[in-house]
Amino acid sequence: MRGWKILGLVAVLLICVGIAFAAFAWRPEIAAIDVTAQNFDPALVKKGTELAAVGNCIACHTVPGDKAFAGGLALPTPFGTIHSTNITPDPETGIGRWSEAAFLRAMREGVDRQGRHLYPAFPYDHFTHVTDDDNRALYAYLMTREPVKATAPANDLMFPLGFRPLLAGWKLLYLDDGPFRPDPKQSEEWNRGVYLAEGLGHCGACHTPRNQLGAEDKDRHFAGGEAEGWVAYAIDEASPAPTPWDKAALAFFLRHGWHEKHGVSRGPMAEVTGNLASLPDSDIEAIAIYVASLIGKPETQRQAAVQETAAVTTVAARDGSEAQGAAIYESACAMCHESGRPPPFGGLDFRLSTAVNSPNPQNIVNVTLFGLPPADGEASAMMPGFAAAFSDQQIADLLAYMRQRFSGKPNWEGVAERVRKTRSGDYKVAVRPADGIERAPQNVGAKE
Repeated sequence: MRGWKILGLVAVLLICVGIAFAAFAWRPEIAAIDVTAQNFDPALVKKGTELAAVGNCIACHTVPGDKAFAGGLALPTPFGTIHSTNITPDPETGIGRWSEAAFLRAMREGVDRQGRHLYPAFPYDHFTHVTDDDNRALYAYLMTREPVKATAPANDLMFPLGFRPLLAGWKLLYLDDGPFRPDPKQSEEWNRGVYLAEGLGHCGACHTPRNQLGAEDKDRHFAGGEAEGWVAYAIDEASPAPTPWDKAALAFFLRHGWHEKHGVSRGPMAEVTGNLASLPDSDIEAIAIYVASLIGKPETQRQAAVQETAAVTTVAARDGSEAQGAAIYESACAMCHESGRPPPFGGLDFRLSTAVNSPNPQNIVNVTLFGLPPADGEASAMMPGFAAAFSDQQIADLLAYMRQRFSGKPNWEGVAERVRKTRSGDYKVAVRPADGIERAPQNVGAKE
């Protein structure tokens, strides 16, 4: 009898815990509004246009070739596939009946109008820091887009993650909600950079490694991560860039999408720099000031090491090599990358390449296979892909030669297998083509 009493007590405790958690996780529905009754100040919409560019909203909420912001894009995660939602003002399938209060709650707390918890693939752990005024502008911008009737496919997640109330527990652990609070010890420009980069810009969503529950590792902020089959390089003191980044280089890169000592943006970052083109110079400068403060001051010893490597590899180039990798490089790469013509219209000197010097070869595998397609409607860097020209082993030999010649660092392991999996799509996270154009068929702001 005593055993049954204990089991009964445990059952009662579990029921109480379940009821308490259900009460904690529950969020009320916010009443729908009449979308036709809303009028927005054009100045507020213009401000929202710039903010949407910072957030790169169009990238995740647009399927290649479909209407902007209509959702439905598959977002692979370690836990399954999530499909982005329709954020056009369609009253039936979009957010057309969302009030401003409902939009604010989604941004601040990760809860939709109906009271359902949103998955953190929507980076509300960053968006929570956005001010009410900026959320109001974003709301005005989205509510003045073209309404599109489109329902996203159902998510395909491992059990039991389809049960959304569980997300309340994730938020309890990892969501520090509330608007951004400036640091009074820092400059106004630095604080503006933090607000943009850590809030709407959600830079850490890609550039910070994640733990087993999919949350950013706050102790390794900006230490490098992965995004859709690409490496998001460390942008702290551990940055693998051969030439250290400084404020001027960061600002130029964010504004133009390339830098003569750092190459061109590609993959998900190409979408970011493409959308940032509509921002005022002051905001670009602020982001650069903040990120440069995390990277630290350029090290003269590091710069000297790059110059020394350049001298050594120049001699190696004169000596030549009969290895297959060297032969492929001379026939397929040297014409552009040793032309002396700087980016974006000439190939980057590989001694300056972060991809060649990175501990992870994924980005240079992607670019070698798929190339850099030209940007849509504007002058840009471009490069052919070599997936059809060379075998997996030939590309691996090429990259091994480049790694040895231009970085002098230890060889990468398993490159041929990585090339095979990237080419075939066997990696769980799909590789986005190098310029990201088809993920963003139209940019926000001035390019919309």
